[in-house]
Amino acid sequence: QVQLAESGGGSVQAGGSLRLSCATSGITDDLYCLGWFREVSGREREAVALIDGDGRSRKYADSVRGRFTIFRDSKATLYLQLNRLKPEDTSIYYCAALQGRLCWRRHLEEGGAGFSYWGQGTQVTVSS
Repeated sequence: QVQLAESGGGSVQAGGSLRLSCATSGITDDLYCLGWFREVSGREREAVALIDGDGRSRKYADSVRGRFTIFRDSKATLYLQLNRLKPEDTSIYYCAALQGRLCWRRHLEEGGAGFSYWGQGTQVTVSS
């Protein structure tokens, strides 16, 4: 069974950096698209960054491209490096997994549809 657990959230001033981690279990191959999402306007979620199962391709939301980086150092841990943070980046951040090696462009646009596995979330707060 796939399980995900985020850590690394916190409070920073605008312009600062954080690194979020997502410990995964139950993912024993490269057949999962992994991603980071955040809450917007209540309970809706938007995709922030996605990475293919083999780590070769990454996709980013326009709002974070050039500031955030998604990467994985092994099959067990997923990361999101957040640089040049802005107050509007304040949110709860979730990691998620979708069965399927490739992350498609539509996965950035569909707010998490198709992602079956989710972590509990970690709070990021950016003050101005």
